[in-house]
Amino acid sequence: MSLLQMLVLSIAINGVFFVIAALLRTDVFTDITYSLTFAVMAAVLFAFAPFRGMLEFATAGATLLWALRLGGYLFYRILRIKVDHRFDDKRNSFVKFGSFWLFQAISVWAIMLPVYGLLSGGKGATISPAALVPGLAVFVAGLAIETVADAQKFAFKSKPESKGEFMSTGVWRYSRHPNYFGEMLVWWGIALPGAFAFRGAEFLFFLGPLYITLLLLFVSGIPILEKEADRKWESREDYREYKRRTSLLIPLPRRKA
Repeated sequence: MSLLQMLVLSIAINGVFFVIAALLRTDVFTDITYSLTFAVMAAVLFAFAPFRGMLEFATAGATLLWALRLGGYLFYRILRIKVDHRFDDKRNSFVKFGSFWLFQAISVWAIMLPVYGLLSGGKGATISPAALVPGLAVFVAGLAIETVADAQKFAFKSKPESKGEFMSTGVWRYSRHPNYFGEMLVWWGIALPGAFAFRGAEFLFFLGPLYITLLLLFVSGIPILEKEADRKWESREDYREYKRRTSLLIPLPRRKA
């Protein structure tokens, strides 16, 4: 399977669900399709892998585990909240809504670059199982942080008394965006065996985790949420104190007042 075929597959999956979502004017399928695309592409790449050793099983398994965890959480969340307000200005516009789905399809393809590199070249036959340990450790740490952060924030928002409040307890006490930090670790962990397996231009496959890192840091993740949080709570001293003392991304001990 080539990189072009991967891109076509990603666009096809997202295209089908975009049509359904646009016709039904619903947000239910948007995030679940994101996770589903990763899962389908990982399964297809593994099915066509020329060699299936521990590297291939670990890479495909980690990607599927992450996709199932995130997809299950996002699907449950949207069923509870019904509407994703990110799409209030896009849902009724074919161009704006379609552009989001196209961007999502391209993003999945880009993030999956190291998975493609590790599954498509018979790399498992060239490296030792020990080379998987650092990447798996980073992946497990990232998945754990992301899972705990999502669970804590969902529980917080589900409480009536939390309406209109900001999250500052649990792991969120030490990072304003711990879920994004976990997400970055997940993809760097999946890609890390490439440090032992890739040769020459293949190191460009590391553009995948670099892409998701830059995307969350500077484009669609942290900047948007920080701006929204400032709009809601900048006038509150407790929020300004939380922001001053709490790390933006990496969970760290709180700064002194």
